[in-house]
Amino acid sequence: MSSRSLHLKKISWLSSRTVSDNIHGGFRRPITTPATCLAPSFDRDMNIASKTLVGQCYSRGFASVKRVSRASSSSSSPQADLLSYIRASLDKLEGPSHHWLNRDIGNKQLFKDKGTYVLLAGHLLNATSDTSGFFDKLKLLQQRSPGVCFMGIHFSDQARIADDRTALAELIVKEYLTFPVLLSERDFPKSHGEEVRYIVFKDFKNPLIYQEKDLDVASVAKALDSLTQDTEKSKSVKIFTNTWSKQAEAIKESHFSSFLQDLFLYFPGCISADEVGNCLFISDSNHHRIIILDDSGKILDSIGCFPGFEDGEFESAKMLRPAATLYDEEEDCLYIVDSENHAIRRANIKTRVLETVYPRVIKKSGGLWSWIMEKMGLGKDDDTTVDADAKSEESDAHSLMFPWHILKHDDDSLLVINKSFSKLWIINSASGEIEELVEGFPGIMEICGKLITEKLSVLKQLPSNWLQQQTKAISSCKELPSAALLSSFTKLGDDMVMTDIVGQRVVKLNRESGACSSIQFSNIGILGLPYWLSIPLERVFNLANGVQEAHLSHTHQLRLLPGKISIRLNIELPQCTELVEPVQESCIWRQARGSISEVSTSGSAVEPSEKVGVSQQWYDELDSLAKEIANPELADEEPEQEEDINTSEIESEDDGRIHIDCTVNTSPGTSELIVYAALYLRLTKNEDTEGASQEELARRITEILKPARNMTTMDEDLFVKQLLKSKREMRDMVFVKPIHLRVRFDTMDHPKADNSRDVILTDSSAQIDVTL
Repeated sequence: MSSRSLHLKKISWLSSRTVSDNIHGGFRRPITTPATCLAPSFDRDMNIASKTLVGQCYSRGFASVKRVSRASSSSSSPQADLLSYIRASLDKLEGPSHHWLNRDIGNKQLFKDKGTYVLLAGHLLNATSDTSGFFDKLKLLQQRSPGVCFMGIHFSDQARIADDRTALAELIVKEYLTFPVLLSERDFPKSHGEEVRYIVFKDFKNPLIYQEKDLDVASVAKALDSLTQDTEKSKSVKIFTNTWSKQAEAIKESHFSSFLQDLFLYFPGCISADEVGNCLFISDSNHHRIIILDDSGKILDSIGCFPGFEDGEFESAKMLRPAATLYDEEEDCLYIVDSENHAIRRANIKTRVLETVYPRVIKKSGGLWSWIMEKMGLGKDDDTTVDADAKSEESDAHSLMFPWHILKHDDDSLLVINKSFSKLWIINSASGEIEELVEGFPGIMEICGKLITEKLSVLKQLPSNWLQQQTKAISSCKELPSAALLSSFTKLGDDMVMTDIVGQRVVKLNRESGACSSIQFSNIGILGLPYWLSIPLERVFNLANGVQEAHLSHTHQLRLLPGKISIRLNIELPQCTELVEPVQESCIWRQARGSISEVSTSGSAVEPSEKVGVSQQWYDELDSLAKEIANPELADEEPEQEEDINTSEIESEDDGRIHIDCTVNTSPGTSELIVYAALYLRLTKNEDTEGASQEELARRITEILKPARNMTTMDEDLFVKQLLKSKREMRDMVFVKPIHLRVRFDTMDHPKADNSRDVILTDSSAQIDVTL
């Protein structure tokens, strides 16, 4: 964890200058070159697409179009009514007949009248359709065209509006949708069988309508290019052309997840085991990390620090929604399906390094200063490139697209399958090349049928009702619904361990006794500060009306004499909660800004180390950069390693309060101390909670996790329904309560000594009470 802390240190002074990478809150930029190149070729069949667009047929409704049509621009047409309806709902999160499920409340400039849009419209919960299929197509277009606004609209009615709202919430989490979804009760014309449609339009005029069935993604991409090629960048887009906006890791996540993200696990999609080493590998998919633990639940390590695409040590490596994993005992490595990056990664357990198997990448030479210059926008944007062979392969239709499952063949090749079991990629694990693509469920079963049926046979030991619940929640395979659980369970000794995506937990079933229990995690502090707390540290957001700082939950003002100041934060835990385990130093982050420097006091046996404020760091880094330019040979030298930070436990009292100590050296002027901390809590098991119903306990958790400033469109009732649907004991649920505290100092001038020349340094202390 010391390495993780050092990684956070390196970016602290940069994070205060980072700006959001996209003015359209729900739309992600391309992650890195490998991630975006992995989409299928959008230039294929362009002649066909062009002919289709030229020979557009007139249509008043949605039903009479086979492939694509240009809708009437008449104000009385159904298409014009639909676009007018959406246009009117953009500025209102909820109205008489609509509700936005995952809008960014804080961004008032989400949509504008001018711009290019792609709309997925229809019955998005249609059980007869492959929902993951048409969402994947939209996400591929979203990755390719970051400047286009993407959204979905689901048509419902008053009778089923409540059920559809809950089901759509589950769908957003399951499919990891980052574009806004609108729930509508308006009765618009629907196509036969309630088929969904892709609607492309610019400035809310002249929409192009595409049938979902047999959609050619290339034709939609061609239409988007024709609509956006002559469009000049707006002022809001030009804001992000400055050097500080070149952050490849600035991934936009769904604002729908504010409640769910603070649960200990957020969509634990897959699991595998090292039976010899007696450890488990949990894919905490929507937290973009792999958690390694032993059979008792003790966390041993984790892979991944932030959503993105980057190789390196476990603390700095980045993935985007990892799915299935496969442990290779001979190589002592873990193969990881990096789903949203369309990649296969390999983690060396001994060296603790993550590398990319597919696509093959060439790492550029670099070092600390290469990293710094990249963040300053003075270097190249990407630290990896795809070689020529990989590039040509990525333009091929064989490229990976949202893989999910992984198996190993007898010849050591990797068998990678998508979530709907419609495609199988056979990958050479040594060369990283795709040797064969198999399409269709029958073809997949012909090659993998024996492996799949052997593994699924043990599911008969699970309780049937619980198995049906999990299958319904994740199933995307119509031919064999239970196949969707292929990567969701594993054997470890006498137990079968399975992820529960409904209850956001991991359960263990003893195969002999049949006893079933949830795994109780320990040594949680090794995970450090969660990325959704640490990475946005002092981040500012570029908005149309200026710069807005990240929201603070607690602010305090101190006016003291300059010198050494010892500060103790007395944090009172929420009522009826307890710490899962004592708070580790690794779960706390401090940053000094302005005329103060923080003094680390962890580990009394060593000399306290001074951590300089961000402004002074900036000048120190520039001085070092000037030396490097004068002496280029220094660029190849390895940077000096900083001392490990002691991960000591934070003091706590019997009264339910915990204490965090901070020591700073101050000079005259204004300054700030920012403290982030993550408290892993659960409800207490005592007389206060024993008599409460599960719904009452769920509402207590909801109230605790409710952000100080609501940034999510997921209301409390909907989150309570999600918790109750898991049918688990609410007092066993572990969740994170974040702390974001700012202490502002107004430090007076130094007192003068009697000789009126020397100054007097004073030592002072302060107690700050914080109620969560």
